[in-house]
Amino acid sequence: MEYFAKFEPDPDSGFVIEFPDFGWGVSQGDDEEDGRRMATDLLTTMVQEHIRTGKELPNPGKFRGPKYRLIRLPAIQGMKAELYLALRRSGMTKAQLARRIGISKDEVDRVLDLSRHTRVERLEAAFAALGKQITIAIQDAA
Repeated sequence: MEYFAKFEPDPDSGFVIEFPDFGWGVSQGDDEEDGRRMATDLLTTMVQEHIRTGKELPNPGKFRGPKYRLIRLPAIQGMKAELYLALRRSGMTKAQLARRIGISKDEVDRVLDLSRHTRVERLEAAFAALGKQITIAIQDAA
């Protein structure tokens, strides 16, 4: 789960950060490293808000140029966002998913909450109920 963030240099210092695909939300970083951290936090917040309100996540655009940085959600949050997308695409309700994996609907909400810890086994079970499986790929860092 990754989106491009626009890092606009701030005349005072650092960067103003926005995600063009979302059309809302802004953050600020003092330097490149701080900006990337703040961008990850902003992306997590925006994805969580879309999940909380039941909105579709935007398709990631392709942006080029020196102002754009590719920002990824951390692994578990990315899996939760992908689970949300799979659930929406399946047409299944949260209650139906809950019944299939033997948990309450409230627990499904907790599984989809990016700020809560969820065991990978629970995520695997939820994906399996949707006819999906988790695969892991390890690659060299850019």
